[in-house]
Amino acid sequence: MSEFKKIQEAVTKQFEVMSSGVDHLYTLNLEKNELWDIYLNSFPEGKNEIFRERREHDCCACRQFVNTFGDVVSIKDGKIVSIWDFELNDDTYDASIKAMMKHIKSIPIKDVFINTEKDIGIKCNHEIAEDGKVTTWEHMSVTLPDRFVVSDDDSIATTKGKYRDIKNVFKRSLEELTPESINTVLELIAQNSLYKGEEWKAVLTEFLAYKTQFNKLEPNKQDVWLWSKATTINTSIGKLRNHSIGTLLINISEGMNLDLAVRKYETIVAPTNYKRPKPVYTKKMLDNAKAKLEKLGFLDSLQRRFAILEDISVNNVLFANRDVETKLQKDDVFAEMEKQVPINPKQFNKVEEVSIKDFVDKILPTTKSVEVFLDNKHSSNMVSLIAPFKADSKSMFKWNNNFSWAYTGNITDSDIKKNVKSAGGKVDGVLRFSIQWNDGSEHNRDDYDAHCIEPNGNEISFLRRHNFNTTGDLDIDIQTPRLNTPAVENITWSNKSKMQQGKYLFFVHNYAHRGGSDGFRAEIEHDGQQYKFDYPQALRQGEKITVAPVIFDGTNFTVNETLSSTTTSKELWNNSTNNFVPVSVLMYSPNYWDEQKGIGNKHYFFMLKDCINTETPNGFFNEYLNNELTEHRKVFEALGNKLKVEDASGQLSGLGFSSTQRNSIIVRVEGSTKRVLKINF
Repeated sequence: MSEFKKIQEAVTKQFEVMSSGVDHLYTLNLEKNELWDIYLNSFPEGKNEIFRERREHDCCACRQFVNTFGDVVSIKDGKIVSIWDFELNDDTYDASIKAMMKHIKSIPIKDVFINTEKDIGIKCNHEIAEDGKVTTWEHMSVTLPDRFVVSDDDSIATTKGKYRDIKNVFKRSLEELTPESINTVLELIAQNSLYKGEEWKAVLTEFLAYKTQFNKLEPNKQDVWLWSKATTINTSIGKLRNHSIGTLLINISEGMNLDLAVRKYETIVAPTNYKRPKPVYTKKMLDNAKAKLEKLGFLDSLQRRFAILEDISVNNVLFANRDVETKLQKDDVFAEMEKQVPINPKQFNKVEEVSIKDFVDKILPTTKSVEVFLDNKHSSNMVSLIAPFKADSKSMFKWNNNFSWAYTGNITDSDIKKNVKSAGGKVDGVLRFSIQWNDGSEHNRDDYDAHCIEPNGNEISFLRRHNFNTTGDLDIDIQTPRLNTPAVENITWSNKSKMQQGKYLFFVHNYAHRGGSDGFRAEIEHDGQQYKFDYPQALRQGEKITVAPVIFDGTNFTVNETLSSTTTSKELWNNSTNNFVPVSVLMYSPNYWDEQKGIGNKHYFFMLKDCINTETPNGFFNEYLNNELTEHRKVFEALGNKLKVEDASGQLSGLGFSSTQRNSIIVRVEGSTKRVLKINF
């Protein structure tokens, strides 16, 4: 065993090499005795035989050293350096040393290394035989410099947890935050458009440099690089995504509207009376977008106005009231005549339900007039068709014409779902309950709360937002609605297998009445089916309104629509609700004109007589734009908001319904007979 002194000295020397010039060591993700077993089992045949009761090299002291320190490494020049990175040129030990070194290089780092004792292992011990002979046994050992030693076990746990958290958050930040989002925020800081943004300029600049380095690394080298940086970088960089500026970067990276993302950031860091000094786009962004628009010939396409009947080709009209037919462009007389071919419709003496497809295919061809029952619950379905100010301007959109549309509240689809998503809520659960208020012309500052009582009596609300056992989660809680910004709250469940069977009772509670003069809208969704509810009356202080109970049998949901419908009439875009209103034109949305297929969701537009949009809609939305313009979407967000739609006499406005959302409408049609129908979408 006297030859063992060579390995003892090599270990001591290699520790000096691996620890010099570094402030941190690291441990690997190894099981107990994993490395020791490799050491023992890698000796050449005949070099590790039984000595007394155990194999010759099966030493308790060395085993303790290998288990404690054998997987400790340092990082130098981006590479792992272990205590086994040496050669003895000894046919007894080299095979075991190489086996341990090779194994070490294949295992990921688990934590930083820190210890409460300076000495690991013992250098030697002595054995006195019965005849008095003294034998000295050498062992592996190292003495740690003070920088790797702490006073107690609590300090070890704290230190390990600190750097492990930095490494994990740093990794997520590098993977999730896009270079575009960082550059966008740096540009906003440069033009002084971001509250306290200057404080983050140096951090973001350094982080962007790290991200560039990280992206150039081969995947198998990234983890070692991350650990080397986690122990040296500033915490504000390592945990960037967890800071207020990180929230802004995440929202921009995920495609949130830039103005909304900045407003959410300002909600966190700015005082309530803060007013942003500049718009949220930069001169560089604006110049680049303008150059692209000029190059592609889109400058004349930016100005928008409300569409009128004379803009529309008869080919793209499903139905036109007799009073307006003569105003349509007669591009194809044969197509117009085809719409007049009569078929024998069935006779109905009561309200019957039909699908929108059957209504368009089988009923419209022989219909002379259509009236829709304008219901309060359809207030979110109000829509306007938007035309280019210059009729011959080039289309900016994904479809082959330059027409667009805007629903009330400047959204592209008539649902609460988009507002929930924009506010950071989840919309892809197995069951979702969302409410929305403050979306009318008056500022409703009331604090409406979404509640659900689960089958076991647990109540999900702002008091207890999460039920981890059932996956129920209230992820948005709005306490003070902002002016001109719809307020939403949202409860979702993500896993059917964890949900309890029984009744889920959904209701809305007015926690704080602050003078609000209107009510709320609600939406329940499961398995792709949406149920919409409208409660227009204002809620009193503390009043609770039941929306619906939902019954879950373990597999399926059943929605019992118990929210009382209202007969109160209100004004919607120059028409009174709870009345039949004549339809002037019925058409698909422009992305399905001229027999185009599959360009986004199909919408059905029932344009109403004398309907006048009382809002100021955007002329276009980013989701409409063709791929040539998507790189400038931040500027187009601002342009769409700034370039408001100009008024036009005889505008085409009315009700819109998406083919992907569950809804219905009552119509009164006249052909060879008069009928009242319920159309289901």
